[in-house]
Amino acid sequence: MGAKYIMESVDEAKRLELKTDASVVESFARRAGLGPGMRVVDIACGTGVTTSILGAMTGKTGYALGVDASEERIARARERYGDEGTGFELRDFLAPMEGLGSFDFAWIRFALEYYKAEGFDIARNAAALLEEGGILCLVDLDYNCLSHYGMPPRLEAALASAVSQVEAKGNFDPYAGRKLYSHLYRLGFEDIKVEAGAHHLIYGELSPVDEYNWAKKIEVLSRNLDIGLPGYSGCEEFLEDFMKFFRDPGRFTYTPVIAAWGRKGRG
Repeated sequence: MGAKYIMESVDEAKRLELKTDASVVESFARRAGLGPGMRVVDIACGTGVTTSILGAMTGKTGYALGVDASEERIARARERYGDEGTGFELRDFLAPMEGLGSFDFAWIRFALEYYKAEGFDIARNAAALLEEGGILCLVDLDYNCLSHYGMPPRLEAALASAVSQVEAKGNFDPYAGRKLYSHLYRLGFEDIKVEAGAHHLIYGELSPVDEYNWAKKIEVLSRNLDIGLPGYSGCEEFLEDFMKFFRDPGRFTYTPVIAAWGRKGRG
């Protein structure tokens, strides 16, 4: 696979599974049009937990296929979630994915943010797998990791600098969400719908899942990329300062999530 996944680590499978909320996945997919009897493909499926949720929605007469470029995560997905109605394939989704068959519904969630340069190409490759009239649903974050209240100025400046560096050095797109409608429009999709809401909505006592997820992101990104943190001696000091802020019940953190879906035209 040409582009490197910047969150790669031995703990990534655990992080992905912990932060996946089945009810949220079901809600987005149902509103976009996924239902019983449909064939659905989950692009950048990770450990397969989302694929299994989508597969359950299609029922006994449907089928779900998860596609990912990580051998480790595909192996884990097959072991934990593979069955007659749910399968997994190791594929480079940055390139055309031939030989997978055709689908009624394609799903890409929280993946385009990690491939800024290739985001449109990934959507186009997913669209090519759809039958005429098939649905492509894109879900991603916007202004990712950047909206906090109560953060000390030194920490806020360092965080903004870090996100900018990850964008430049790691092909990360903190504004992936606002581009989803345009991807569908440029691909000629019809009946496009867009929704916006909150993904991270963190106030009061910090949940163990949010604590693990954010601490792990900082730890992994600092290890995988050479990031300078203005005002800090290094990542350890920054992480200590960030988690002190993050554990304060008086802080407020949110990240917008945008979903866009449409039907494939005759093209």
